[in-house]
Amino acid sequence: MKKSFPISFESIYQLFSLIVVAILVHALYVGLIRPKADAILAKQEALVAEDKSYVTKRSIYVLIRDYEQEACFILLFWALAIIAYKGAMTIKHRALLRMDLIPLAEGMRILPEDTRDWSRKIQALAPRQREALLPRALLAALQRFGLTGNIQDASASTHAYCASEGERLESELSMVRYI
Repeated sequence: MKKSFPISFESIYQLFSLIVVAILVHALYVGLIRPKADAILAKQEALVAEDKSYVTKRSIYVLIRDYEQEACFILLFWALAIIAYKGAMTIKHRALLRMDLIPLAEGMRILPEDTRDWSRKIQALAPRQREALLPRALLAALQRFGLTGNIQDASASTHAYCASEGERLESELSMVRYI
């Protein structure tokens, strides 16, 4: 039996994207923004010392040079990386909607004793495809229908499964909203 890694790929992606974004933004601040802001402030101080009526001009480098703005940029780019990952996963899952996971002819019925065969076809998908919502929901519906023989039970289990998946996705995106 294949052992799975206890941490999901998405969690590892989020951690490393935070580290990479923090390094890149901090390097930009140390190498470009803070030195330019310090030079602009020194120049403005010299001009004010010469002429007391001199009005200092605003500079974007001076405005964003503080640590709070650096942290905001880090969180911004991290949230964008998370959203990009979610978007890529959505595009991959959309491809499953075009696939005929249960190839039934027009008017053909599925009986409770046939559900095991149809379930095997879904279980034969690649592991990444099997983890998507549609195959998992179909598999849950087929298993429930196979056990109970009642289509309403299968429908209720699929509805509950999709609702819980929606709540899980909502809670995952709450971090991005918080940022």
